Amino acid sequence: MDTSTATSLWDELTGLQPDPDLWVVLATLVAALAIVVPHPLWRVSRNAITIAHEGGHGLVALCTGRQLTGIRLHSDTSGLTVSRGKPHGIGMILTAAAGYTAPPLLGLGGAALLATGRITLLLWAATALLVAMLVMIRNAYGALTVVLTGGTFVMVSWLTGPQVQAAFAYAVVWFLLLGGVRPAFELQAKRSRGGAGDSDADQLSRLTHVPAGLWLFLFHAVSLCSLIGGGRWLLEV
Repeated sequence: MDTSTATSLWDELTGLQPDPDLWVVLATLVAALAIVVPHPLWRVSRNAITIAHEGGHGLVALCTGRQLTGIRLHSDTSGLTVSRGKPHGIGMILTAAAGYTAPPLLGLGGAALLATGRITLLLWAATALLVAMLVMIRNAYGALTVVLTGGTFVMVSWLTGPQVQAAFAYAVVWFLLLGGVRPAFELQAKRSRGGAGDSDADQLSRLTHVPAGLWLFLFHAVSLCSLIGGGRWLLEV
């Protein structure tokens, strides 16, 4: 790749795109709500939140010096990320805390990019993260889910115009912000019924000797604050 081509590609990646009309932003908000709130649709769309959840575990494990050995995604929308390293300490704590906080924080980061008009950068960054995650997937269902999700981003990025790309990007970010809120409430409901005894919150409690309820409160705080902050950025068009 020569210098001019690399420069052109970089300019395209970091260039600014015009903000969509307000009605597009509101329409994508409604679309995201439509696949997060109704339980039948949520059972399907939650797979995408699981990708972000397990990807968060994996990314933080690598960033804290742990050895990531594999990620599995299951058809019941559960997942498992396995890493090697000290079974305690700050690296393990951050890795365990990254799951429930990853989707809303990714949504918040996406909202920040959209607020500055960097729609192309958002789409390409999401594709790159999905490709990197695919390398670590260790089961067929997980690989299929990530390939289909990544393929959707590639198709939108290469085959559609700016307006469709903008609508897709806003819909994805709204989905991460809204979909990032619901899992913490689901976990709270399971724990109130005596279930989910080995949840991320319970693992964090054993690692830190801090009650699991306080970790659950942190998950709620991160997701709700991300939704409020990200939503304000998205609506400032």
